[in-house]
Amino acid sequence: MSGRAQGPLAGVRVLDLTSVLMGPYATQIFADLGADVIKVESPQGDTTRFIPPGPDAARGAMFLNVNRGKRSIVMDLKQPAARAALLTLAKSADVFIHSMRASAMERLNLTYESISAVNPRIIYANLYGFARNGPYRDHPAYDDIVQAASGIVDLQARLSGGQPTYAATVIADKVAGLTGAYSVMAALYAREKTGTGQEIEVPMFETLVSFTMVEHLCGSLFQPPMGPPEYPRATSAARRPYQTSDGHIGVMIYNDKHWRAFFEELGHPDWSTDPIFASMRTRTENIGAVLARVADVMITRTTDEWMALFRRAHIPATPIATLTDLLKDPHLHQTGFWQERQTELGTLRFPGIPTHFSQTPGAIGDPGPSLGEQSEEILREAGFSEADVTALKDAGAIGALT
Repeated sequence: MSGRAQGPLAGVRVLDLTSVLMGPYATQIFADLGADVIKVESPQGDTTRFIPPGPDAARGAMFLNVNRGKRSIVMDLKQPAARAALLTLAKSADVFIHSMRASAMERLNLTYESISAVNPRIIYANLYGFARNGPYRDHPAYDDIVQAASGIVDLQARLSGGQPTYAATVIADKVAGLTGAYSVMAALYAREKTGTGQEIEVPMFETLVSFTMVEHLCGSLFQPPMGPPEYPRATSAARRPYQTSDGHIGVMIYNDKHWRAFFEELGHPDWSTDPIFASMRTRTENIGAVLARVADVMITRTTDEWMALFRRAHIPATPIATLTDLLKDPHLHQTGFWQERQTELGTLRFPGIPTHFSQTPGAIGDPGPSLGEQSEEILREAGFSEADVTALKDAGAIGALT
């Protein structure tokens, strides 16, 4: 078997029927932590394959990164022979995970009931756009759609002069992917105690609403409400990196100790007596005026001068980093975050695994596979004979490099 066996999930086998980013990000985490992830693709392949740049038309950078460490098998699941082969693979799998709409899985007859019938211990994870027991169940969902539906876009408008904007990262996909990963791991842990598998549902919309409302439910946590669902500090138009005399800087003057140290360093300890700076409550209630006062001061010195002051005062602060800056960041290099791999595609640079395990460290796998690269290998491991494999190929039910 060519599946990797390094990390806390070594020995776990995942049947991955996800595509685009939400599901593949979840299963990338599994692969990084040692699981054998079998990526089941249609003959057309995961659409993310075709997002440039890349060394060829079917292996773009995003695909290579988010599908690292996985193996690919091509199956046309509309064909009964392919579905039967998938059920055979499911018998030895620990996890079955997909990101199709509920109605699509019902049409393919690949629901939890079908899969658990051949493997009652399996963890079956549905990664949907919207929960299937609600009226949105069959609505298409992409990151932009879920950002707009979840309140994120409206919140962003507070920081951009009222103009609705998306977050500049696919936050809905990745938050849902992370949620899917930890949910499956929790179910695997429960199975170790009970011996029983189960079905999991991770809806993208509900997940992002939950994520957003951690701080923004605010006064609406109470019934009757003590205020609107909004955390004022996060939505203040004044909440932005401060302009210095020669650039910009990110600063978080947060608690009472920070504010006293800041005023002392400025030579204005008397500012601590201003009622709007008196406490966390008064600063929150007057956040716009508080941040505006700081902005007026920040523009009077250079970024380096402010960084020196904040270091002395033990106030969290940093210059604004670009993505290019991160590629040469000294901390990331010293911690070994960026990892280079020599591959058939040349030298590739991957972001490392952000978590560390003292006894069972994970490892970055090979870049995302060619379409159907391990189709025959995976079938042989599952006990299919050469004749069986040939028959499936001839019928177009499975494929190698298509």
